[in-house]
Amino acid sequence: MRIPRIYTDSPLSEGAPAELDDSAAQHVGRVLRMQNGQELLLFNGDGNDYPASITNAGKKRVEVRIGTPVENTTESPLDIVLGQALSKGDRMDFAVQKAVEMGVTCIVPLTTERCDVKLKGDREDKRLRHWQSVATSAAEQCGRARVPEILPVMTLTEWFDHTGDCDLRLVLHHRTEQSLDTLAKPARIALMIGPEGGLSPEEITAAETAGFLPVALGPRVLRTETAPVAAMALCQWLWGDIGS
Repeated sequence: MRIPRIYTDSPLSEGAPAELDDSAAQHVGRVLRMQNGQELLLFNGDGNDYPASITNAGKKRVEVRIGTPVENTTESPLDIVLGQALSKGDRMDFAVQKAVEMGVTCIVPLTTERCDVKLKGDREDKRLRHWQSVATSAAEQCGRARVPEILPVMTLTEWFDHTGDCDLRLVLHHRTEQSLDTLAKPARIALMIGPEGGLSPEEITAAETAGFLPVALGPRVLRTETAPVAAMALCQWLWGDIGS
């Protein structure tokens, strides 16, 4: 039987007992229905994986004993900040999930001129929690050492300010001939992805004025949920850990 890999925000220490946080405990106790004595692999973002054995399993409370930690080396040396325009249905979930698999550092949902999703107040909070859950599940599945953070929704002006410390900032659209393979290797990169209807000419101009370089991924127009996957795969191939 495959040993489940679970994220918890609880402190973990070799040889010590630990109680899983509510989210992890409910997943282990209610969803997986695991029992005393069964094995888990835990991680909490400190760079290690922790084998653990369940000592007390309940539907709301799960206690474990921690084994010897193993260093997790799956994190990419390339720091990627993704600005993803909001989209309807499962498209945003797909973009978040695949971005995590591709090694994204954090994800910023963006509101743009042609964006057809409007989030405010409780509705925004609920969606952010949902996307963070998607990111957590993706990190568990793909073996990452940490869970990327989903930041609050930003306007483009806020996004431009937020990414000021990135040494390469890219806005993706198909109306340019600039390609990724001609650029110097960055340490921290910002990727800006537009909505299903694309970024407006004014938004592209604003991004360029703010220091973003326009790039195209090829001759075809990619959907809003496909573009970040393709872009990050290429970035990881050129400057990160894919193919290394």
